[in-house]
Amino acid sequence: MTRKNQTLGEFIIENQKDFPYASGELSRLINSIRLAAKMVNHEVNKAGLVDITGAAGETNIQGEDQQKLDVLANETFINTLTNREIVCGIASEENDEFITIKGQKNDHRNNYVVLMDPLDGSSNIDVNVSVGTIFSIYRRVTPTGTPVTLEDFLQPGNLQVAAGYIIYGTSTMLVYTTGHGVNGFTLNPALGTYYLSHPNMRFPDDGTIYSVNEGNYIHFPQGIKDYIKYCQEEKEDRPYTSRYIGSLVSDIHRNMIKGGIYMYPSTSTSPNGKLRLLYECNPMAFITEQAGGKASDGYRRIMDIKPTELHERTPFICGSKNMVEKVESFME
Repeated sequence: MTRKNQTLGEFIIENQKDFPYASGELSRLINSIRLAAKMVNHEVNKAGLVDITGAAGETNIQGEDQQKLDVLANETFINTLTNREIVCGIASEENDEFITIKGQKNDHRNNYVVLMDPLDGSSNIDVNVSVGTIFSIYRRVTPTGTPVTLEDFLQPGNLQVAAGYIIYGTSTMLVYTTGHGVNGFTLNPALGTYYLSHPNMRFPDDGTIYSVNEGNYIHFPQGIKDYIKYCQEEKEDRPYTSRYIGSLVSDIHRNMIKGGIYMYPSTSTSPNGKLRLLYECNPMAFITEQAGGKASDGYRRIMDIKPTELHERTPFICGSKNMVEKVESFME
């Protein structure tokens, strides 16, 4: 049951029964993410006032310059999740290796692993454009009571038990799914409470927005080039509108509400694509499918890909179902 003005806390409690392992662990985990998101939101909103924008002078495992807020967001989520005795392991886009969490009794009793991109689109911080956090949650596959292994993290997206994102924009929203549809909650900053503002979010089957970095056009596969030309043709309901923020969370959030497609294909310079399968593509694919959309690498379902490494990359096409299927027909 969903109702407007319902708080995120009330919603989590009321819908706990939908979850097959109803021990309250997942509810506590989502609550921890909610708390960390409030803390990061506070820092993002004062980014122009204090010296936490700009590069931190280090690069992450991806070879990207780490923004200072990247590092702060990463530490905030890791500390919040670690201190609440819920997760047995964390993998972050910002860290080379996964983190093992023993628990206070050193007994490795917790059952969930979290994979996250703590601050997606962080190169936009300096110019006051929306950024976000993306998270993905799995049940461990190794026995409870033993330390987590790489196997616990290298699970295909179709085994996710929950996924979501937080968008730090004109308002702050937490959008998540546990496999029973997608719901969005907006933070009331005066009260520090998230309220259900977007119940049962759905991608329209068709849309008129395409989101892609057309500056890379010369490097795109022929199928993507042909689809872009198709979007620009003056036929029927076309040309479509081009909208590209360069923040995955923001672009997909807009396309889910308005109808559209997001594309980050392979290129001649990045043949495996650029986005991370585990931290970005799988959680966004789970949300997209639960909202009636589709997510693909151009040929196959994103959530059916079996990961082989922690920081694996993949081409990513996601959005309104009919638009993604049209891209796949061009890719053939």
